[in-house]
Amino acid sequence: MEKQNIKEQRIRKITQMYYSRKDIQKELFEFSKDREIAPSYMMESFGKRPDSFQYPGDILELVKGGATSFHCSEELWDDPLKLSTELTQKKLDELRIGWDFLIDIDSKYLDYSKILAEIIVGILKFYGVKNFGIKFSGSKGFHMIVPWKAFPKEINKIMTSDMFPEWPRILTQFIMEMCKKDLIKGITETMDVEKYGSIRKYIKGDEQTGDFAKKVMPDLILVSQRHLFRMPYSLHEKTALASAVVLPEELKDFQPKDADPLKIKIRNFMPDAKEGEATEFLREALDWYKNKKPEETREREKTEFKPIQISEFSEDILPPSIKKILQGVKDGRKRSLFILINLFRSIGIGRDELEKMIYDWNEKNSVPLKKSYIKSQLLWSYRNKIILPPNYDKEYYRGIGVIPTEEELRYKNPVSYIVKKGRQENTQNKTKHQKKKKLD
Repeated sequence: MEKQNIKEQRIRKITQMYYSRKDIQKELFEFSKDREIAPSYMMESFGKRPDSFQYPGDILELVKGGATSFHCSEELWDDPLKLSTELTQKKLDELRIGWDFLIDIDSKYLDYSKILAEIIVGILKFYGVKNFGIKFSGSKGFHMIVPWKAFPKEINKIMTSDMFPEWPRILTQFIMEMCKKDLIKGITETMDVEKYGSIRKYIKGDEQTGDFAKKVMPDLILVSQRHLFRMPYSLHEKTALASAVVLPEELKDFQPKDADPLKIKIRNFMPDAKEGEATEFLREALDWYKNKKPEETREREKTEFKPIQISEFSEDILPPSIKKILQGVKDGRKRSLFILINLFRSIGIGRDELEKMIYDWNEKNSVPLKKSYIKSQLLWSYRNKIILPPNYDKEYYRGIGVIPTEEELRYKNPVSYIVKKGRQENTQNKTKHQKKKKLD
């Protein structure tokens, strides 16, 4: 008990000194704009909600009253002080003017949090999201932020601001799915495989490594409405460390001592993102989620489906939507590639011809995809079983500006359309041949 009191006294002393700094007050105040904030008192309780800072000096006044850390919302509000637990969903949507996408990496081991954070950096950059922030949680994890400005204001006439927490949750699940293989590899390379076995077994449901895997496997926290997270440069009561901003290239070598509140230097957590730079990232996540099925169903489909052999393939039997895509696209190049690869594999197009068609199509795009990306997608596809392209009622087509015809919708899938048209063409050719033979 005495040790606990000494620790608390030390933290309170550091707290007073730390939050007296004008640059710390300014950083907290600037970041709090349009957000609901809540002070925490030695992690025992939060202050009243909703609350907000009116002046930078409010921070020190709250500290003098016992506050030791500060937390804020991911959601951005027209007036945070109007928030209430009694508000309907409609009223909350009307008050919300946007949301930042926060990736909350949680782990019992800092080294594994760093592995996951580095993988996520690569994924964000892959999808064209170059402006994001990273900060130390103050304990053993990291927070990463993609600013509201980076997201489209609407998708398919759905207001993005209204889709909290649904869309951030989908983005989080999408990232975790994309990270899985590299995360398993990264952790397995640093753990004692002889003693614990590969963590891969645990991910696949083998409980041989269950206890150890549960301890080391980092996770991403799913958000909820009015969810709060530790503000940048807020202190952490248990460690007395600051929630310091970290640059991507510093992740690998980052150590807790780099977040010493007595030595910390201020850097901006919120980058100046380009308008809409996360649009493709969000669309990809939504498409993935919409087409996600239970693992058993996906495996059954992969096992049962066999490619259809089209005896005499010609572009004449392709559906109008596919023909339009083959003319080149402006938006949705990666989704278009997914459609074309799965369609051509499903109708038995040989690999050499398929690749030629794909690369020819890419040259027609307003901005061609990188050849390295196409190559990786082709390799991934050929390593896996053949699957059908998306049905016409999926947002894959409308999302890239391609509206299926009524005839296509009747066939449900491009493969069904091609099979039917192929049969009709064969019948017509046979009829013409028979007529010609009679005449001869």
